[in-house]
Amino acid sequence: MTDPAPPSFQIVRNGVSAPADVDWSGGLEGVQKGISDALSARNIAFLLGAGCSSHRSGGEEDGIATMQPLAREFCSTSLERVTSEAEAEAAIWDVAGDAEDDPSAVEDWEAPDDEPGPPPSWALTKAEIDYLGQVGVELTGDYARNLERLMEVLHSLRFVLARSSKDAHRQRAELLTGVIAKIQAFLWERCTAGAFAKGDGTVLGFYEKFYRKLVLRDRTLPRPWVFTTNYDLFNETAMDRLGIPYANGFSGVIERRFNPSTFRYALAEQLDVSSRKWSAVDAFVYLCKLHGSISWTEDDHGLFPIRETWPGAGAGAKMMIFPTPAKQNASLASPYADLFREFQSRIVREQSVLITVGYAFGDEHLNNIIYQALTIPTFRLIIFASPDVGGEIVKLRDLGDPRIWIIGGDGPTPGTRAHYFDTVVEHFMPQRPSERIDEAVRKVMETMGPAKEPPGEP
Repeated sequence: MTDPAPPSFQIVRNGVSAPADVDWSGGLEGVQKGISDALSARNIAFLLGAGCSSHRSGGEEDGIATMQPLAREFCSTSLERVTSEAEAEAAIWDVAGDAEDDPSAVEDWEAPDDEPGPPPSWALTKAEIDYLGQVGVELTGDYARNLERLMEVLHSLRFVLARSSKDAHRQRAELLTGVIAKIQAFLWERCTAGAFAKGDGTVLGFYEKFYRKLVLRDRTLPRPWVFTTNYDLFNETAMDRLGIPYANGFSGVIERRFNPSTFRYALAEQLDVSSRKWSAVDAFVYLCKLHGSISWTEDDHGLFPIRETWPGAGAGAKMMIFPTPAKQNASLASPYADLFREFQSRIVREQSVLITVGYAFGDEHLNNIIYQALTIPTFRLIIFASPDVGGEIVKLRDLGDPRIWIIGGDGPTPGTRAHYFDTVVEHFMPQRPSERIDEAVRKVMETMGPAKEPPGEP
């Protein structure tokens, strides 16, 4: 009986488009060194996609599902609601028909024991689904696999109808506004409720480890940038808990408003009061949420109408999340146009490295910027994804470009994957000597604080 082959992952590099198998026990160190060199580049940026906030254990979601499961849940629940209402209506008509011959039939009729409860408030109605079907937006097609694609077409359609001179078109625009609000309410629920909101720190722990490793850069190099398409608050919460200051485009304390000029700011410490010598602090990050956030709202405050307000009751209907920077109206030009301009500005610089994690290259507007960066000889791209996946990633693999690395495949233990966020943070990002000190500091903060009184004691 032969021994089983040791676990291995796959990597595309050195201009060879065919993935090569790398033994986890023997080849990891060389890959780590390559990534460490990339992280030491002058300009480093990460692009974190929906996969970073999703983690399943024991068949249950610890974080937030990716776009495809979310779209499937939203569309199927809405369709089931309409089907259930239609069946209930048919049953009522059947009873009414029987009542013509036997009036007691209505009094004796009872709902089935397995009748579902009331549908969630975000589920679409029959009228909304019927209208979407009339304009070719079927909840059983491509839109049932990508919720952002659904929002994109809804925003575009509403933009056209709202500017029509016909009353019927403006009424349809109002209907679409209600559909968009329901999708936002659904996403709000998924981004604020779940295991992570009930004390499970699994996903947040991955983000904390990520930032602990990211911020330890030479202070003579520019600070790192993190771009994300996610709406959740894992990035902000992780950095807050670690005490890492960051710039996210907002300024102010009581009223935090979006002002893109804050991305030009840096955080420095004064080394010598008498000579006014300054040095950039080690731990500082620039964070760009390219598709918006559940903490963003909009008002009518002149040049700075976008506010950052931490989630509260009822904020789901007001939050700003949009899948594209297209100028749908004056307010949408900012902040999305500014954020995408920052993304382009950062990765097209000389000696830039972009590392993508949890991103499946499904956003055309982002992909185009990345492809533009590939025309710069000193640009490097590291993609954590399965090398044999289709779509845009296989096109990048087939380029045979030595500046592009693709890492994925099986993880070090059964059931894990090399390109998942937890594996990337734990195994591929360089292991810093100071991590033991970070762990010691964390332990002090958790165990050496004021003693808590036992429950029930004064």
